[in-house]
Amino acid sequence: MKCPFCGHLDDKVVDSRESREGEVIRRRRECTACGRRFTSYERIDEVPYMVVKKDGSRARFEREKVIAGLLKACEKRPVSVADLEAVANRVESALQERPDKEISTEQVGTIVMRELRDLDKVAYVRFASVYRDFRDVGEFMTELKGLLDAKES
Repeated sequence: MKCPFCGHLDDKVVDSRESREGEVIRRRRECTACGRRFTSYERIDEVPYMVVKKDGSRARFEREKVIAGLLKACEKRPVSVADLEAVANRVESALQERPDKEISTEQVGTIVMRELRDLDKVAYVRFASVYRDFRDVGEFMTELKGLLDAKES
């Protein structure tokens, strides 16, 4: 941290305090060159993750939308809310692990489908039928056949 008085780049932290909300850390510093004290504030730089939609528009990633889709797919299924939260956590983690801050809706859907496939086959088929927008019964049957073949292996 550069001293605002003498411009020296070396200092020591004398005191650190977190704000009440935990969003900012206040640090009291002392310059090792001139001995004067100054305060710095540290906060997390939150760059939103963006989802690129099919039409090319961008929207902020909303975990609530993922959970809403999962709830719809798992309606009347023996899947706990904790399991759905875990899936949403894994989707969010996959997004955070990416070097860029954008992901397509197709990639989000693929991650969700992979998670649902392991969690509940019926929920997976429900989600896939909406997400993949099957054009006819043949496409739907092909997906079901793939699911059944994977189960038998």
